[in-house]
Amino acid sequence: MPSKTKLFGAAVVAGAIALAGSAFAQAKKPAHKPAAPAQAQPAAPAGQPQKGPMVVDLKSAQAEWTKVCGKDQSANKEVCYTTRDFGTQADQPPVLAVAVYDVKGEETKIVRFLMPIGLMLRPGFRFTVDKGATIEGSFEICFPNGCFAEAKVKQNTVDSMKKGTALHVQVRNGVGAEVAFNVPLDGFGKAYDGPAIDPKVLEEQQKKLQEQLQKKAEEERKKLEAQKGAAAPGGAAPAPAPAAPKQ
Repeated sequence: MPSKTKLFGAAVVAGAIALAGSAFAQAKKPAHKPAAPAQAQPAAPAGQPQKGPMVVDLKSAQAEWTKVCGKDQSANKEVCYTTRDFGTQADQPPVLAVAVYDVKGEETKIVRFLMPIGLMLRPGFRFTVDKGATIEGSFEICFPNGCFAEAKVKQNTVDSMKKGTALHVQVRNGVGAEVAFNVPLDGFGKAYDGPAIDPKVLEEQQKKLQEQLQKKAEEERKKLEAQKGAAAPGGAAPAPAPAAPKQ
């Protein structure tokens, strides 16, 4: 198995594979910071224990999962990963990204996540496919816009993802409260077993998605500024012009 560093997301693999992929490329040049999970749901009132995990149902702005393939020159092996970004709303920046790596000739597969910042790195994370067995994973490295975490799995786990409906990822935030991300798996199997995307098409898709998110952010900014202007005291009444000096 090639080292973790050689397979560590598109931010690192891009040099060896000469491909950029999904939100994993954003660790190289962060365009935004994923929302801290503690902000996704309101915390329990002071003095009252948190009842169960904070549940975050994720959606994707991408139409489908994307499969990217290339060659790891140092290991001289074909590497493919199937990936998708997810946010709290389809028109919002990603909160979490998933990529499943398949190295040709290797039995072990890697399920890799780009997690939000502000999480407890120990004891790690765990996930299940639907109501299947719990799989544990660990955090590997953090960037200003997120942290990479991964779990090594066998083909049967990937097969269950191909047939499953959701990936349930559980972590703990900075105050120790449990957060559960629900990641839809619709379309994963088709993409995993299908052909790889042309890198040029992928680049164009990512560019278009980024433009859409930037446009949405600009609209939200203007709306917020308009609300602040309307709420400002005396904002609607212009200040009177100073009187002309007497001759």
